[in-house]
Amino acid sequence: MTAIRITDVYLRDGLQDEDGVVPTEEKLRIADLLIKAGVPAIEVASFVNPKKVPQMADAEAVLAGLAATGLAERVTVSALTLNDRGIDRSVAAGTAVVQIVTSASEAHSRANAGQTIDDALDGLEAAVRRHPGVHFLAGVSTAFTCPFEGEIPASRLAHVVDRFAAMGVREIGLADTLGTTPTDRVIESLGIVRAAHPDAELSLHLHDAHRQALATALAAVELGVTRFDAALAGFGGCPFAPGGHGNLATEALVRTMHEAGHQTGIDEDALAVAAAAARDAVARAPRIQRTA
Repeated sequence: MTAIRITDVYLRDGLQDEDGVVPTEEKLRIADLLIKAGVPAIEVASFVNPKKVPQMADAEAVLAGLAATGLAERVTVSALTLNDRGIDRSVAAGTAVVQIVTSASEAHSRANAGQTIDDALDGLEAAVRRHPGVHFLAGVSTAFTCPFEGEIPASRLAHVVDRFAAMGVREIGLADTLGTTPTDRVIESLGIVRAAHPDAELSLHLHDAHRQALATALAAVELGVTRFDAALAGFGGCPFAPGGHGNLATEALVRTMHEAGHQTGIDEDALAVAAAAARDAVARAPRIQRTA
């Protein structure tokens, strides 16, 4: 039996590509339901340009609401950032865990962050140095496959992980942003990174275009990976990755891990209630008014 730690990313990745904006109070209600289900960690926002991603415009308000209601004391709360400005905003908002992210694809890096990979990493490194007391973890988008460049060489992925490790960041998540990478290739790249950085705490962030994410997750557990991202009801996508599909559903991942004899500490019935609330929140969200 293996202890599996799941971070639910519905409130960030699950909502960032939707056509509506879920109100702050609804996000806090769903956070409460996730905590009641026993989910140990939630990613609640991204500190990005609100003009480009209006679904995340209330990032500070969500963090403030979690603190005011006491929810932040009952779960590990993280938020995503793409650059030094986002890091500074996240730290100022009191985020417990700040996730710094870059891409393993030059084309996706330019679309997502407006920078080359190394320029983005340089900026992130400078910001990390400015905040020595902050708990940082790292994420690598399009770690295996890019919508613009296709297959990402494992050597390129290893270079990005090298840079994060040099910053002193030990917790590093690898994302199959499109959800199309075959299981064997994910495992191959994962093995190369693990061999180069045996002390790193690697996790997987799996999207599920071809319904293979669960098989990939189980194969990764056999390789020693015990940390995974997932999103309630399988919501999610990247506004800057054309063709991207939803995340691996948290409830499916929990059920599969339990059936395989692993433990998550998450109550499946309570999680189903949270998933239903997540669907309802998206269905009722005011639509974004697009300008021509």
